[in-house]
Amino acid sequence: MNHQKLTGLIAAPFTPMNEKGELNLGIIPAYYSLLKDNRIIGAFINGSTGEGVSQTKEEKKLVAQAWADATSGDADFKVINLVGGTSLNECKEMAAYTEQLGLYAVSFTAPFYFKPATPHALAECCKQVAAAASNTAFYYYHIPVLTGCNISMYDLLKAADGSIPNFAGIKYTHEDFMDFLSCMYIDNGRYDMLWGRDENMLPALALGSFGAVGSTYNYAAPLYHQLIEAFKNGELEKAKDLQHQSIEMIRLLGKYGGIATGKAYMKLVGIDCGGFRLPVQNMSDDDFENFKKNVASIGFENFCSKHPVAETS
Repeated sequence: MNHQKLTGLIAAPFTPMNEKGELNLGIIPAYYSLLKDNRIIGAFINGSTGEGVSQTKEEKKLVAQAWADATSGDADFKVINLVGGTSLNECKEMAAYTEQLGLYAVSFTAPFYFKPATPHALAECCKQVAAAASNTAFYYYHIPVLTGCNISMYDLLKAADGSIPNFAGIKYTHEDFMDFLSCMYIDNGRYDMLWGRDENMLPALALGSFGAVGSTYNYAAPLYHQLIEAFKNGELEKAKDLQHQSIEMIRLLGKYGGIATGKAYMKLVGIDCGGFRLPVQNMSDDDFENFKKNVASIGFENFCSKHPVAETS
């Protein structure tokens, strides 16, 4: 089964919540419009940014349905649904549901309680989940900092040995450039290697990876479009400056508590996704006011995603 290699920015959307921490899916059509307005080519839903691990199976199905409805008829916008978790049977059920909805791809990450101990064990997990949605593209999601599964992706692809027909590629959220590049060369470049570290996009571009999945593309897509364009034009100093701008923006995530800070950025571009569920901590109102000052100081307004409808209303 041949799958296209995705070129461009794929956002990892936040799952909208209301003030009670319940799903607020009515926001998703406007969210989708914001992404389209900023030349985002797809959405990687129910992942780390989307709090997939903090949702019930039923909630994740509702999120997937909402994105399927919002993007219906837009074949150019690729929705990838993460179905990974600790129960392989549930992952297979979610994969089958993803195919039923007609979404572009299924993604799966290593079980993170009982972890696969070998590349062959991980490959067998992938094979079972991919088979549950055999007519849908399958991407493995490599994020060892959260799963604790440190098997190299080169070893995984070698263990799979072409035995998973719909294995399209890997969302690679790790810093091992040796492993990443090695994967790009397997079977004459068979696999679609999507870069997953926004703060390290420039070195990934240098390796020839022009498809990327990230959370900051939700609210700062223009910055990364400029970075990619500068690299393609051979303007390396400009590309470095833009990557540094990205890093300065991402530093504020850490300063204000981590992943939940992304939803504060979303408020500033007109999409209120609420807060994160426990155990993730959200910033206080006072911190949000200080955050806004810090954001202004790095010139966020000059490179943030913008919604033409919101601007003219």
